[in-house]
Amino acid sequence: MIELIAAGTDTTSVKENGMSEFPIRNVDRNQAQSVETVGSKPKFWFRDGKRRLLFKADDRGTGEDWAEMVVCELCRLIGLPHVEYELACEVDGQRYIRPGVVCENMSPSPAELVLGNELLLAIDPQYPVQQRFKVRQHSIDAVSETVVKLEPPAGTWMPNVPVEVKSALEVFAGYVMLDAWVANQDRHHENWGAIRDNESMRLAPTFDHGAALARNLLDSEREERLTTKDTNRAVSAFVLKGRSAFYGSADQARSLELKAAFLAFAERVPSAANAWIERLRRVDSNSVWGILERVPNSRMSVICKQFTMELLQTNQKRLLE
Repeated sequence: MIELIAAGTDTTSVKENGMSEFPIRNVDRNQAQSVETVGSKPKFWFRDGKRRLLFKADDRGTGEDWAEMVVCELCRLIGLPHVEYELACEVDGQRYIRPGVVCENMSPSPAELVLGNELLLAIDPQYPVQQRFKVRQHSIDAVSETVVKLEPPAGTWMPNVPVEVKSALEVFAGYVMLDAWVANQDRHHENWGAIRDNESMRLAPTFDHGAALARNLLDSEREERLTTKDTNRAVSAFVLKGRSAFYGSADQARSLELKAAFLAFAERVPSAANAWIERLRRVDSNSVWGILERVPNSRMSVICKQFTMELLQTNQKRLLE
């Protein structure tokens, strides 16, 4: 049974080990001001004082909420420019509706978010802007050519990036390394973009990681992969199946594997790529497990946390090889 408090407030509990769980913000659907149409998930905007916030529902109960929250914290560990997320649940008065996350508007007016497909259309008039998946024109060359023209994210997003990272493409390489670490196969051309205002066009911070961390697996499969003696079913084999949304070229039939996509961008910005790898090398298991432990067990089971930890450690090792 889910216990609710007054809508719009935060809840926080403390575990036996003294570590506080991530707060869960109750968001009253009656406060919705407008519906967000971009993307496939139910979303709406609401106000919290002067802040305009977006509630994004996990309407299928497949873990997009905790995946978004965990990846947000992993970005913080390595200093990657990222949108901040909070765990949330949608309510109608005192009635629970569904889980989700909340984030602040990254491009408040007069700025606007320009998605990757729109940016790619500017260099290729034939670019298939309406086709979200399996877009062969979403290639390493095309994306690099587009991103290199952007300015890096604004300074407010960049306080902890490595000193070697200065350009937009150098930041973007960090996004692609993150994808390989967290098994995010969903950086299609609507899951990256630029923030445009009257003075500049800057790479947006990384956002929308709800498809990462194999969050849609059932716990029965997670447990089986953790305990199996069949090497083809183990986590080490599972992570090799992950493919990015980037293609080596427009004539290739399959997109690049996640690590291969990072290495392709790394070739263009080797110094920055090495700096991101060094940041990843410094990430210790206690820090990662501490993040997973802060997710309430009602959102992320113990076996899910154990599997996610194994997945992250396996991908970290692969990237550092």
